[in-house]
Amino acid sequence: MSLLKNKFSLLFFLVFILSVSSTFAQREYYPGDSIPFKDRLYFGGNFGMQFGTVTLIDFSPLVGVMITPKFSSGVGITYQYFNDRRFIGGESSSYGGRLFSRYNVLPNIFLHAEYESINFDNYNFQSERFERIWSNALFLGGGYFAPFGPRGGANFTFLYNVLHDNRRSPYGEPYVIRVGFVL
Repeated sequence: MSLLKNKFSLLFFLVFILSVSSTFAQREYYPGDSIPFKDRLYFGGNFGMQFGTVTLIDFSPLVGVMITPKFSSGVGITYQYFNDRRFIGGESSSYGGRLFSRYNVLPNIFLHAEYESINFDNYNFQSERFERIWSNALFLGGGYFAPFGPRGGANFTFLYNVLHDNRRSPYGEPYVIRVGFVL
């Protein structure tokens, strides 16, 4: 059954990529161009779903602005719903925001820095119960941009959280891999 789910997920991902690839169109930005602010904006983010015994829905849109031809910065929000049916009370949600900056070292290779703050249910080992806390992260890393024509594409980002704390983080490891789309 798991193999069938993986094949369905891969097929869904490929159909999604092919269906949106012709609709992306990001304007290239050259020094000396007087491009209006609204034309230097880009939109994107991450969206993920997992259904079954463990259900996870992740919705993380972002908006950025090209400041120079190689440097951009922006903001994003995150909402995640989680339900683990193996446990009573295994349902939770987390939310927060982030600020990021990105520098293109090569046309498709970029460096990425991001500050994120997430509110989530954290298990407190001293009181032996869950408590809502804010967790801050400083992600540093880089990635690859795969264009879909002249305007948008997919980002594959590999990040390391330099502030990672195993007892106060929604992430199990300091390493985070993201796949997202921009247009």
